[in-house]
Amino acid sequence: MTPQMRPMQDDEFAAWLPLLREDYAQDLVRDYGMSSDAARAQALVEIDGHRPAGHSVFVIEVGGEPVGHLRLVERRDAYAPTLGVYDVDVDEPYRGRGYGKAAMAFTEEEARRRGLTRIALHVGARNDVARNLYRSLGCEENVVAMSKSIENCRRER
Repeated sequence: MTPQMRPMQDDEFAAWLPLLREDYAQDLVRDYGMSSDAARAQALVEIDGHRPAGHSVFVIEVGGEPVGHLRLVERRDAYAPTLGVYDVDVDEPYRGRGYGKAAMAFTEEEARRRGLTRIALHVGARNDVARNLYRSLGCEENVVAMSKSIENCRRER
């Protein structure tokens, strides 16, 4: 079945918010090496419980059943009017069925509908599944950020 995107209702948003925070905290641990406590604190700061203005949140549905979500933000970045993909997630049991790819196709259509000329997203370097999906859809990596934790390293003199 073909997935459909529909706007997320306020009660759904309230129920989804804690899951979004936890997923984001896990991403911070996996992709940026943060401790679990620091990642959860950062997630609380960045995802404060309100639906920010300009954010469009969609439920990905298949046959009327929710299988994931998509969060988009219209913005003007250094290059062009852009639709930012802030979150696309397909629930674990439904992964590998093309639903993420369908959500990204919807994102492109939504950008065109809004008169925007670009879509953009951030993905952690260790998130190979997502990076491979985005590459398969024609996305290019624009920036590579690198870091090194020195917290547990010996000082050399």
